[in-house]
Amino acid sequence: MTDSPLARWERHTGAVLAVASLFFLAAYAIRVLGGGLPALVRALCLVVLFAAWAVFVVDYAVRWRLSRQRFPRFLRAHLLDTLVLLLPMLRPIRIVQTYEAVQRHRDRPRLALHARVITYAGVSVALLGFAGSLAVYQQEHATPGANIRTYGDAVWFTCTTLSTVGYGDLAPVTGLGRLVTVGVMACGLALLGAVTGSFSSWLLQVFAREGERPPGDSPGASRRTDD
Repeated sequence: MTDSPLARWERHTGAVLAVASLFFLAAYAIRVLGGGLPALVRALCLVVLFAAWAVFVVDYAVRWRLSRQRFPRFLRAHLLDTLVLLLPMLRPIRIVQTYEAVQRHRDRPRLALHARVITYAGVSVALLGFAGSLAVYQQEHATPGANIRTYGDAVWFTCTTLSTVGYGDLAPVTGLGRLVTVGVMACGLALLGAVTGSFSSWLLQVFAREGERPPGDSPGASRRTDD
């Protein structure tokens, strides 16, 4: 296990960042969907949003300093982290790293690689779909000429975009809405590729083991022979 200052920082801050991400997503959802809430509640949610984003900024700055890289090089090597910092509503997808950090810290057995990839991808899709639908709804629902008028429309649009189906019945008309959509498209393609590749690799390993087994040898052969 790497024991550099950067690695230690990431291990010890994983849970903190996950909690901050959950608070950010909850406060963001309340502000977007809770139009009829008292002004005090909405103001409190705004404070939570800024506080969580400040935690993300501090983490980004500390990791840059601990990496001992010039900023342009660090930026090129951490494009996803920079994008998430600029679009913090996508930050909750990093929650999936918490399990890995906890397992490394406790030195416990982990899931197989294929199972982890599929599990993390599934959790990431759920979180990304929720955050993306909130962002699209916030930008589109009150815009003249928009056809994404309800949160249900935003959820449907985000699901079709993430799955790369893209029926075309709904589409954003604002600049920020389209920017969020581009990010959702890119993440959907990446996650779909990760799951497909992992599943294909698992199938190849299964077929390879079947091919290496001697003719007539089956999982139940030894049991039948013993009987």
